[in-house]
Amino acid sequence: MRLMAAFVILMPLLNPCFAQQKFVPVEADYVAHNFHFKSGENLPELRLHYTSLGKPERDGAGKVTNAVLILHGTGGSGHQFLAPQFADVLFGPGQLLDANRYFIILPDNIGHGKSSKPSDGMRAHFPQYDYDDMVAAQHELLEKGLGVNHLRLLIGTSMGCMHSWVWGETYPEFMDAMMPLACLPAQIAGRNRLWREMVMEGIRQDPEWKNGDYKTEPRAALQISADFLIIAGSAPLLMQKNLPTRDAADKYLDESMKRITGTLDVNDLLYAVNASRNYDPSNKLEKIKAPVMFVNSADDFINPPELGIAEREIKRVPRGKFVQIPISDETHGHSTHTWASVWQQYLKELLEQSK
Repeated sequence: MRLMAAFVILMPLLNPCFAQQKFVPVEADYVAHNFHFKSGENLPELRLHYTSLGKPERDGAGKVTNAVLILHGTGGSGHQFLAPQFADVLFGPGQLLDANRYFIILPDNIGHGKSSKPSDGMRAHFPQYDYDDMVAAQHELLEKGLGVNHLRLLIGTSMGCMHSWVWGETYPEFMDAMMPLACLPAQIAGRNRLWREMVMEGIRQDPEWKNGDYKTEPRAALQISADFLIIAGSAPLLMQKNLPTRDAADKYLDESMKRITGTLDVNDLLYAVNASRNYDPSNKLEKIKAPVMFVNSADDFINPPELGIAEREIKRVPRGKFVQIPISDETHGHSTHTWASVWQQYLKELLEQSK
């Protein structure tokens, strides 16, 4: 079993599940013109890349009835949901999100994947986007780019989990159901804020960063970024099982470091982590109208269960339910959100509840 660091997860575009079923994920770009950010900045053209499966269906009134939006985490992309541990469990014939029945939309969010991001050329002159900007761009992609005026389901993982709370409060009539995975519906504070700030300061304080105008990736900034990504995504029980000796652990660290630093751009990561700076949906949770199945895992470094925040805040969501998955050989720390077999039973319950 391969261990994965949080956030920076490289996934194949196609997997055998789709090849055998003759599914070909469709990739395309939508360009939002003159996109305005909350910071007051704007881009003449904001590119939003996405992957889709299936086709939209509409009722007699023209409302799309089968669209599913799935949102990735910090440093990820829509492609990660084509990995076997997600796609093979959910998207096949007869499965919960059968691509023959649903129109599945997997966007690369601002600053990520093949969407517009600092490393495209603007570097540290790229607009300082936040989660509200990212959700606004997702909404524009759906309505103007894809003609989707309603969601059957919204699933969000990690950063996408936080986006789902913003969605539920900003567009409460837009979806039939929400499934936030691996986050908390509250301001980022405590240890969660500390490790994010440590990553950002580690990047900024590297002399080779040069205020974001580096020609080659700054070595120390890459190192500290990869270090924290690995720890944030760690799962102690699974790691102890799969890395039972110091040699195995050292080999894993070396391989993970090479994999992460080989593709990571520190400006992109700095912007992505900083986008969470003003996230705080806790004041508007009562506005969410859709049924919510909120799921975390007990071995999540970023959202540890002892905080009690999830249990407290879900009481304010009119149709909300919270599930804490116990630690087991099947959980993967923060990355449990991408192992659909662990939580698909709760997705089934949500779909049945929200028919």
